[in-house]
Amino acid sequence: MILIIDNYDSFTYNLVHLVGGVTMDYRVVRNDQIGLDEIAALDPAGVLISPGPGRPDEAGVSEAVIRQFGETTPIFGVCLGHQAIGEVFGGRVVHAPTLMHGKTSTVRHDGSSVFEGVTQDFTATRYHSLVVDRASLPDVLEVSAETTDGVVMGLRHRSFPIEGVQFHPESILTTEGPRIVQNWVAAALEGSGFRVQGSQGRDAETEATEER
Repeated sequence: MILIIDNYDSFTYNLVHLVGGVTMDYRVVRNDQIGLDEIAALDPAGVLISPGPGRPDEAGVSEAVIRQFGETTPIFGVCLGHQAIGEVFGGRVVHAPTLMHGKTSTVRHDGSSVFEGVTQDFTATRYHSLVVDRASLPDVLEVSAETTDGVVMGLRHRSFPIEGVQFHPESILTTEGPRIVQNWVAAALEGSGFRVQGSQGRDAETEATEER
């Protein structure tokens, strides 16, 4: 099962739709409506931490999830979730050089993990005013993607199954978004011994609404 932490963001259910392209075995919960003990009992194959408003340390259970489960449970953070990953491991979250709300950038990447099979220099949609400061990154985190002007767009833990992206893969303008999310979901499920299934049956929005 994939657990999706909803940080009260309008984009969350677009991410849910992409997850549903790989498996219908998921659960969506708001960031203040679940605790660590309940997550442990669910024993998810992976945890996706959604975008959201504000700063990562204000995102409910998000940072605690990374600290508690990140060593063994695959975690994928998007935008705010990505910033939470950076902050948990000692990086600084600072104001972006340029406010990026609904703007696109060219992103280059290292071709590994979620970026396997992804076209180089793809177009990504950005909605953020904060970024993880590259100069503050600890040794345990590596940059997996960046804009052409060097803004960090992807982070990966060197030892734990944790990674994040600053851009929005669920946006229709992010050309490789579905592949990126579905790469992560498939890897998380396969690593836990789950059989990856298609998204036949109920649509993702219906499934997610029932989990609220």
